[in-house]
Amino acid sequence: MKILLVTGRLAEPIVRKYGKGCDVFVTPVTVAAFLTPKMIADYLEKAKVKGYDIILVPGLVRGSTQEIEDRIGIPTYKGPKNAVDLPVVLRAIRKGFKLSKEVPADELFSQDALKRVQDIKNKVSNKEYIRKALKKPWNFLIGDLPIGLDFPTRILGEIVDAPRLSMEDVIKRAEYYLKEGADIIDLGMVSGETNLEFLEMIPEIREKIKAPISIDSLNTKELEKGIEVVDLILSIDWSNVEDLVTEKPVVLIPTNMKTGEFPTNPEERVNSLEKLKEKAKDLGYKVIILDPILEHYPNFSRSVTALYLYRERNPKDILLSGVGNVTEMTDADSPGINAILAGLAGELNISILLTTEVSPKCRGSLRELRRGLDMVLLGGLKDVGLSLLILKEKRRKDIRFEKSENIVRAKSKPIKIEKVYFRIFIEDGKIWVNAYEGTRLVLTIRGDEPNSIIDTILGKFKISPRHAFYLGRELEKAYTALKLGKSYIQEEELFPDFYFSETFITGKK
Repeated sequence: MKILLVTGRLAEPIVRKYGKGCDVFVTPVTVAAFLTPKMIADYLEKAKVKGYDIILVPGLVRGSTQEIEDRIGIPTYKGPKNAVDLPVVLRAIRKGFKLSKEVPADELFSQDALKRVQDIKNKVSNKEYIRKALKKPWNFLIGDLPIGLDFPTRILGEIVDAPRLSMEDVIKRAEYYLKEGADIIDLGMVSGETNLEFLEMIPEIREKIKAPISIDSLNTKELEKGIEVVDLILSIDWSNVEDLVTEKPVVLIPTNMKTGEFPTNPEERVNSLEKLKEKAKDLGYKVIILDPILEHYPNFSRSVTALYLYRERNPKDILLSGVGNVTEMTDADSPGINAILAGLAGELNISILLTTEVSPKCRGSLRELRRGLDMVLLGGLKDVGLSLLILKEKRRKDIRFEKSENIVRAKSKPIKIEKVYFRIFIEDGKIWVNAYEGTRLVLTIRGDEPNSIIDTILGKFKISPRHAFYLGRELEKAYTALKLGKSYIQEEELFPDFYFSETFITGKK
């Protein structure tokens, strides 16, 4: 296949480097992103380009490549936004991947991956597939949701200390969890309390959220009441297994909360859980889910060992794992942790992952866990078209520009006090700016992104270019904080200087 890559002058070296095996057409435009389909068609037409199977233009070019194809007579598509991604795109093309005339190739990969995930989910959501799968003993329903070894891993989103919230807040939290990727809503009861009146509200909650509901408690009175109104019971252990026999799905854990027993040795833990399972079956429990209990550091490895050992010995049992224990109790960014936990679920065929978003550092954990599980559905945690790379990049975008012979060292100047000043803050998913004259608040501006806000400020106040630059910088920081769910304090750094070193920035010692 003969492929022609179109680029600008500045990007020529990197396009030639990463576009090996292709011809490169260099337009007389410095920056490739400034090109338009009409300009490219004009240049190619003038050069009488022909004899190629495909033309790829930079992904940052705006508009459709159809005009180029119509005028040149060669199929023309958008390549990646960055030349460093050319090898991946070229391999995909040669394997038959269809590119787009409107969407950059790297974005198209993500869209294609999401479509493939949805195709898998649609397959297992088919009524006939579900009907056949439910005939197998390792598949069952929680409410109307199919669970088991023939279905994707489901996410159980826990609303911690739910009885302390109003019904409206519970519903709001549940709707947020479902939107972020949860399949089941877990109502975490309050340890040491008995809240039977809260359980009476569950039918009304169910009417609003339209999803399976579980309760998480070891209080026998709460569980007895909960059996009547929920779809799943967490948790049954040695202390209450004889009190709560039910045909509804239950989660068994290898503890005895009355005596404080919890096996720490992995093999003892597995033995305890297996014996509890057999006792529950003998008592008449019909649908059993096993949770060997995933612990956080410093006991993470022993709990993973127990999970692995249980799965080796019981390949057909349905497992649940509380991964929120790990994310909440680790002071590290959660995307990578959730990716690894999703991979663990894939390896050990864990059917349900329980997580929550209690602390600010874990905000977004449901979405991250859902993305990790989608990656596993596609076959792995690398090179599947989706990723959880949020603060780092997979490949360095090695873009270099020519430097002028006239290089001057930047120097700051004293700041002049101006008549008006601004304070920026974020609230309710918006960026807010207060304008002051002296101590008097004269105007508040609300917006979704920096451009409209700075345009509004410039339209209403006369400020210096230096002041405008400062506001633009701070507004962009506020916007980034919003996207990441971080706090924003004007003039404070958004990120710590953890990586700030010459070696890290340049890669050279």
